[in-house]
Amino acid sequence: MSEFSGDDAGGGEVDVADEKVSAKDTREVIMEATFRALAKRGYTDLRMRDIGDEMELTRQVIHYHFDGKNDLLASFLRYVAEQYEGSVEVDESADPWTELQARIDQCLFGPEFDEFGHWERMKVYHELFAHAQNDDRHREILDEHYDQIKQSIVDVVEDGMEEGVFREVDAELVGQLITDVIHVGRERRISLGHDDAPKETRRAIDEYILDSLVVDGGPE
Repeated sequence: MSEFSGDDAGGGEVDVADEKVSAKDTREVIMEATFRALAKRGYTDLRMRDIGDEMELTRQVIHYHFDGKNDLLASFLRYVAEQYEGSVEVDESADPWTELQARIDQCLFGPEFDEFGHWERMKVYHELFAHAQNDDRHREILDEHYDQIKQSIVDVVEDGMEEGVFREVDAELVGQLITDVIHVGRERRISLGHDDAPKETRRAIDEYILDSLVVDGGPE
């Protein structure tokens, strides 16, 4: 059986080796165990048994749901994307400027997690990103996530132009530029150890991209 699909994904129960847990809980347990295992072992040296060692459920649960390491990591990448796509909190009445700021902050500084902080998760994410060139399925998932991040920014910029708070620009190009700058800023902190990179990236976005969007009399 591959990934969590059908009735299992809807919160049904799976009975494996006398362990009965909801499919939703099982998925989260496995995904969080994958985070811990990847943080310790890295992508290249990761084995299924390493993930099993990081959770209280039996290793059989992993093999019940996934057809090997690549299948599990594909689901893991979707899990990471879901955490960031669904956690931007903006009031429905918020103006485009406020929403754009919130989305940029989310990508750069992340939401709060009970276990494993934003940068620990980004370290794992960016390692898988680097290996995507060798895996078509992983590249497709990461490409979808990139497009979702970019499009969320494009949509806000377009809304701002319609409301007259942003000047007329190529929203697609602005969305791509902001997304790329965010990605490089995160990579600089993770790979080069430049702890100030996120704040410097945020300042650069403010001063050289966002300030250029504002029409006369708009927010500063």
